[in-house]
Order: sequence, then C-alpha cells, then structure tokens
Amino acid sequence: MSEYPDGRIPAVPASPLRLGWRRRAWGLAVAGIGGPLLTAVLLPFRVSLGLDTVLLFFVLMSVAASAAGGIVAGLVASLLNFGLANVFFASPYGTLIVASGGELLDLVVFLAVAALVGVIAEVSAWSLARTERRRLEAAWLADLGSREFAPDSVDVALAETRRVFGVHSATLAEDGVSVAAAGEPEDGDAVFDAPAGEGLTLELRGPERIGLDRALLTSLALTTGRLWHSRRLAEQARHAEELARIDEVRSSLLAAVGHDLRNPLAAITAAAATLRQHDIVLGEEERDELMDTVVEHAGRLDAIIANLLDMSRLQAGVVSVLLRPTDVMEVMTSIVGLGERVGIDVPEGLPLVFADAGLLERVLANLVDNALRHERPGERVRVRAGLDGPLVRIAVSDTGPGVPVGRREGIFAPFQHFDDRTTTGVGLGLAISRGFTEAMGGTLVASETPGGGLTMTVSLEAAVADR
Repeated sequence: MSEYPDGRIPAVPASPLRLGWRRRAWGLAVAGIGGPLLTAVLLPFRVSLGLDTVLLFFVLMSVAASAAGGIVAGLVASLLNFGLANVFFASPYGTLIVASGGELLDLVVFLAVAALVGVIAEVSAWSLARTERRRLEAAWLADLGSREFAPDSVDVALAETRRVFGVHSATLAEDGVSVAAAGEPEDGDAVFDAPAGEGLTLELRGPERIGLDRALLTSLALTTGRLWHSRRLAEQARHAEELARIDEVRSSLLAAVGHDLRNPLAAITAAAATLRQHDIVLGEEERDELMDTVVEHAGRLDAIIANLLDMSRLQAGVVSVLLRPTDVMEVMTSIVGLGERVGIDVPEGLPLVFADAGLLERVLANLVDNALRHERPGERVRVRAGLDGPLVRIAVSDTGPGVPVGRREGIFAPFQHFDDRTTTGVGLGLAISRGFTEAMGGTLVASETPGGGLTMTVSLEAAVADR
C-alpha cells in the first residue's frame, strides 16, 4: 500500500546536486545584504569587541549565505565579508592595509574557515539531497510495482516516466516495434533507451541531458516491462476464459440438440416406417393419426431449428430490425391459433407500438408457448396489453408453479430448463424473446402472477400514429 494518501508520490528531482534559481538568488541576497548590514550594526562597537569577535559574526553570516544559496553564495559572502572586516575593523581603518601581523592572520584564517564551512554545508546538503532522491526513487518504484494491475497500468507507468525525466515521449518497444507509448517526440530529440526485459526496450525522447540517472532509468524500464507482461498474461487469461465460455455453450448446445432433436426424429421415423409397411393393414383413422404424428413432430423440429438460428443471429449481432408503428392486436392474431387455452385482452384504442412485427410475433409466440407448457390443466394463459405512460406493456401470464425471485434472471440464459423438467425444446425460447425485445429497444421482465404463477411482461415504446 502506498505511503502517500492520494496514491502519488512526489516527483523525483531531475538532479539533486543543483539548486533552483530562487535558492541561489536568496543566497546571493543574504551575501550581498547581510555583510553590509552586519557591518553597520557592529561598527560602533569595533574598538570594544575586537577583530576576532567581529570575525566570528562574519563567519556566521557566511554560513547563513551558504545554507541559503549554496557554495557560490557562501564564497561570495566569504570574500565580501573578508573585505568588510579588513576595511572597517582592522587597523588602520578605511584601507586594505593591515598593520598587525596577528590581525592579518586572523583575517586569513577567517577567509579559510568561512570558505571551508560553506563547502561543508554544500556537501552536506548534496548528501541529504542524494539520500532523499534515493528514498523517493525507491518509494516511487515500490509504489508503481505494488499498485493493483489495471488495463492502463503500462500507460500510467510511461506517463510517470515522462514526468520523472522531463522528456517528450516514452515508448515501450518489443523487438523494435512499439507496443505502448506516452507523448509525442519532437524534432531534434535525443534518444535514451534501457532494456525492459525479454525483448522489451524502454525508449525516451527529449532534450539531451548530462548525467542522466541510468540506474533509475533501468529500474523504471524493468518495472514497465513487468507491467506489460502482466497485461499480456491478463489478456491471455481473458481470452482463455472466453474460449472456455464458448466451449461450455457449445457443449450445452450439443447436449440439448442431441437430446431434444432425437425424440421428434424418432417419432417421425417410426410413423413413416409404419406407413410404409405393406404387411400391416391400417385403417383410415390409424393412418390419419400417424400422419398427424409426422406433422406435429416435424413442426417441433422446425421450431427447434428456427430457435437455434435465431440464437446464432443474436450472438453474432446480425439481427435485422425494422421499427415502425405496429398494431399489437394484429400481431396477436397469429397467437389465437394456439387454441382455446389462450385468452387475449387488448383494449380498444390501444396505441401502436414501435416494433418489428415479425420479431414481436416471435417474442409473443415463444412466451405463450412457454406459458402453455407450465400452465395447470384446465387453466388458460392470459395475454393482456395496456398503456402505461409512454410505454405499451404486453403481459403473458400463467398460473403454473412460478419461479423463485432469485432464479428469474437465470431463466433467460440460453439452454436453461427450469427444475430440469422434460421439455420439447432446447431452452432458447426465453433467451431469444429477451434478445429480440431488447433489439427493438424494449424490455422483457419476469414477475409473479397474482395468485401464483409467472408473468412475462414486454414493454415497448408507444407510437403516435393514426389508427
């Protein structure tokens, strides 16, 4: 976990051995103003204080300038303070001549000590800056490497690399071919590269730099390379998962087709073989019954194959939809042929709906067929339509065993048979109904029928049209 609350660590300085221009300006200001100001304060007491005491104050001022602006400001302060001490505090006053050998020695020692203290302060600052830089580098790399992998992790790493090194572009290449990049190179850019592991190279393009931190660049390159390999492994895992899902669907399809096609084919074969036998005398009623069996099971085969084709169209995304104002009652006319077990209730003046008449017919036929298979003997499936705000809702209800709330979404999955009941299809009817409904811009939801059972409700946008 990152030690920084916002997940980002401070930028790593490009060079810890260089102070900014503001720091240098402050140091030179301290050197230029501090010495004369100190001289003005001490001048009235030069006789009582003595040169050695005054020089201690000037050493303090030189150290302050060095701490504020680095070695340059410290040396400027040392030279300036040496001159001020010589002119105003060493006799004879007002000249650069030093009458006493002891005072001359004091001045020389002062200059050496002031310069040495400035150098030591600068070196200490450099050492602290270098230590802080290494700490930031380690924290940056640890933070980058420990972040939870995401699809854009490589892009984030390249963007961070650009920020750290101040370059125009950062590119991760595999065998000379770019696989990820951040930023755009500019004309005249210098190129810096580092191995990123297993055929990968990190290339930076930007202004030419002196003393580029190769160790940090190599660490960043290797980290970016690891993120790239993690992304590739994640993509391979997703692809394998998708293949496994496709294989599961195929297995379900083969199992369903193998079981559900065999029964009607067997019935048709048996009926046809009986009709062809010449050694059996069949009455007219028996022949009609066998022919009805052939027709019934052939129709069942046709419905199964149609559902399989429709499901393949849905999964391939090639369903052709022609939305236009459609009369719900006209679409339901075909459902009336399903027999007396279906009751239709469509009020007069019901608005048209935006739908594809052919798809809507398939949707309602599948829903009614499903309801009939689960309806209790002697009961009727109810098909009702009504206006609900801007939507026309068509509800198909049965009074069968119903479906628990937690399993209602699952019944819309392909090849599903609720409670493993023996059925005459491959479990595609509801999946196709929802797919066709959504292709028309509508919704299909399951709910409980008042009193028990299951209600399927199709909701489509109402159309304003002349009736």
